[in-house]
Amino acid sequence: MTSLALGFVLIGVLVILVILGMQIAYALLGVAFVGIWLIRENLDLAFRMLELTAYSGISDYLFATIPLFVLMGLLVSVSNVGRDTFEVAEVLLKRMLCGLGVATVAANTIFAAVTGVSIASAAVFTRVAVPEMERHGYRAAFASGTVAGSSVLGMLIPPSLLLIIYGVLAEVSIGGMFIAGIIPGLMLAGGFVAILIGLTLVAPGFVFTDPEAAEMRRLETGIDMPVGEMIAKLVPIVLLVVLVLGGLYSGFFTPTEAGGIGAFGAFILALARRSLDRHKLWQVMKQTGVISVSILLLLVAASFYSRMLSIAGLPNAIAGLVTDSGFGPTGFIVFYAAIVLLMGMILDSTSILLIMVPIAAPIATGLGIDLSHFGIITVIAVEIGLLTPPFGISVFTVHNTLNDPNTSVEQIFLATLPFIAVMLVVLMLVTWLPATATVFLY
Repeated sequence: MTSLALGFVLIGVLVILVILGMQIAYALLGVAFVGIWLIRENLDLAFRMLELTAYSGISDYLFATIPLFVLMGLLVSVSNVGRDTFEVAEVLLKRMLCGLGVATVAANTIFAAVTGVSIASAAVFTRVAVPEMERHGYRAAFASGTVAGSSVLGMLIPPSLLLIIYGVLAEVSIGGMFIAGIIPGLMLAGGFVAILIGLTLVAPGFVFTDPEAAEMRRLETGIDMPVGEMIAKLVPIVLLVVLVLGGLYSGFFTPTEAGGIGAFGAFILALARRSLDRHKLWQVMKQTGVISVSILLLLVAASFYSRMLSIAGLPNAIAGLVTDSGFGPTGFIVFYAAIVLLMGMILDSTSILLIMVPIAAPIATGLGIDLSHFGIITVIAVEIGLLTPPFGISVFTVHNTLNDPNTSVEQIFLATLPFIAVMLVVLMLVTWLPATATVFLY
């Protein structure tokens, strides 16, 4: 068997192992180790490359970005900033059509700018938004679907852990990836708002348990929160967003420095709100360590896997096949996005990135595709998997957090279909209009 054929076989084995339930890090390490051993027929070389990768894979100063942004997101979650943001959005927007749905999207958009993790948004807003939407006559399944659908904004609006992981795997600027995510993230948020208003006009029975009563309640609603209280609730998160993203986009901070400043700002915010005692601080630090070590181990495994692919000559071979097939850059992107969408139905987001990016990024480079643009396409396609069965981790997070026997997971999946439609439209727009991702980069 040739090295190339063995490389394809090993990719198939990797996918099967992950589907069968093996942890992605161990699957990557095992497949890469066996691959290097078999391709070079040298066990000592496989061990030496593993040793070298374990050190060099995460030795760069840049990798401190990961624990710092994770820490910032966890501290913000502890501070109840998400609840306050939703309450202000609710007051300002509930007279709109589907006002509380729009408020959920708006709050998720702001919350995403300081957390970077969709699952955190899904858990927070399930507790905050769903009961309030039900109280105002929204169907429980629709409210849950709105939370699950809008939670994916956390993976695209910077700072995002998926953008950081992609930047590391593709060896592109993390700061550049954050900038590239701005317009597509806002396009998603705007599309979600438009689809919610459209559904309310076209299919009010899908949104409300009693559309007529809900409409009367909306028209009778007034602003019942003093301006001073609204400002007090919004100022902390706005200051944190301006501090982190403003310093990052202005070039004043590197991504790592922005993570450190953001974590410190979130710590001060948690102390000022008296929401952080010794027990909670210990829990936050422990969670930060667990999450960060897990991600860094995955990156080491992905780096080792990438070296195995290079030894097998797989990226160059696939690039040759793509070129000979006459696909061209756009054809390759469409084919690649379709594969990622299919993988999203059976694998989690990080696993897809770790498996696909080391293969696809060199091919994209060879075809002249901007890797920042390619990264945004990748993340949007991966995000759709957060909402599609049978995996749909955002849907299951909402369902488990809600813990309502009257709202089935199937109903929530159905309610997320409009959000998936919007994401597919945005994916196509970003694919055919690269400037949506690169306009602020060059």
